[in-house]
Amino acid sequence: MPVPPFFEPSRQARAAAVLILFGEGPEGPDVLLTERAATLNKHAGQPAFPGGRIDPEDDGPVAAALREAWEEAGVEPSGVDVLCSLPELYLSYSEHRVTPVAAWWREPSEIAPGHPGEVATVARVPISELVDPANRLTVRHPSGIKLGPAFRVRGMLVWGFTGALLNQVLTVGGWNRPWDEEHVEELPPQVANPRGRR
Repeated sequence: MPVPPFFEPSRQARAAAVLILFGEGPEGPDVLLTERAATLNKHAGQPAFPGGRIDPEDDGPVAAALREAWEEAGVEPSGVDVLCSLPELYLSYSEHRVTPVAAWWREPSEIAPGHPGEVATVARVPISELVDPANRLTVRHPSGIKLGPAFRVRGMLVWGFTGALLNQVLTVGGWNRPWDEEHVEELPPQVANPRGRR
C-alpha cells in the first residue's frame, strides 16, 4: 500500500524533517516513536516520528531531525549514526515539505518526553510487533475515505503520514509480513476529530 499522494509543494510550504531511528532493543530491532500531547492544536494525540520544522540555525534536515529527537525524546545525537536522507515528501494538508532521515542508534540513551506540553509518550517499538499481522489494519475516516495502513502497538494507533511512511520503510527493509489489508476500522471519534476539531 503506497504512501498517500503528495503534490507539488506550494510556495508557502515549510521545510521539516523527521528521524526514523532504528536500534537494537531488549526485544530485538526497534524504532523510536513519540505520541503528541492531546492538548496540541494540530495532530493532537497522534503517534509520530520525532521531528519538526527546520529552523534557520539548523544545518539542514539531518541537524533538524537530530535536534528534534533530542528535544522531544532525550536522544543524544552523539550516539546516533545517520544512514541516509530519504526523498522529501510534501504534505499538502499541513503545508510542509518533510525530509525523513534514517539512522541507527549505536549508543542508545535514556528516553523520556522532553516537552510535556508537546509530547505525551516516547516508546521504542519492536519491529516484531509492528509487522505482526494481528497489529495491522487499514483505517477509514468517518466520512468513508480510506486513510491507509495503520499499526496498533503499545497502546497507540499509528496512522496517517507516520503509518504510511513506516509501512514503506518496513517493506523496503524486508521486514513486512503479509497482513489483511481488507481489515478496515473506522478512526475513533477522538482520533478523527480531537478536541472537536478537524
